[in-house]
Order: sequence, then C-alpha cells, then structure tokens
Amino acid sequence: MKGVSSIEVNPKQHKLTVVGYVDPEKVVARVAHRTGKKAELWPYVPYDVVEHPYAAGVYDKKAPAGYVRNAMDPHVSQLARASSTEVRYTTAFSDENPSACVVM
Repeated sequence: MKGVSSIEVNPKQHKLTVVGYVDPEKVVARVAHRTGKKAELWPYVPYDVVEHPYAAGVYDKKAPAGYVRNAMDPHVSQLARASSTEVRYTTAFSDENPSACVVM
C-alpha cells in the first residue's frame, strides 16, 4: 500500500503494526480482505502516553502488560493533577533526586 513505511507482526498478541501515512480504515479493510480473518484497530496505547491511566474507562484488565485503553473522555481530563507544591514534597525525599534531602 502507498504510504506504509514499515510493518511488524506479533503473532503472540495477534497484532500487526503498520507505520506510515495511511488511512487506518483502509489498512483494516485490506488486512481483513487479504487474510480472510476479522481485523480491527488496536484499542490500547502504551501506559505512559495516557494522562490518567487509572481513570474509569481507561484501565482494562484484558489489556496486555504496559498498555491501557485509549479513551478521549472530556470528564477524565478534568481530574485533579498534582500541584507543583505536591510534586516538590514527593521528590524532596526521592532516592533518584541527587539534591534530595538526606538525613544521616
């Protein structure tokens, strides 16, 4: 297909990854036609990409490890985020922070 730059097949997850500039619906239709099997878009995205991975409708028990459901819900985006003060308190005692508070 025009616009496809790479294809990766993961038989363990029954997943075909297509990278490039192409209409997703055309790819699904072509894969379904060529293989004779049902094809659908992968509903999961990596955990790090989602703003609130444990919000209702995003976390899915069926998702593979490290993935959550991709949900664009306007109510989810209004959840409270950690303020800069809260972030400073939690990182002040972090082992990964070289300038953290150390008590000996």
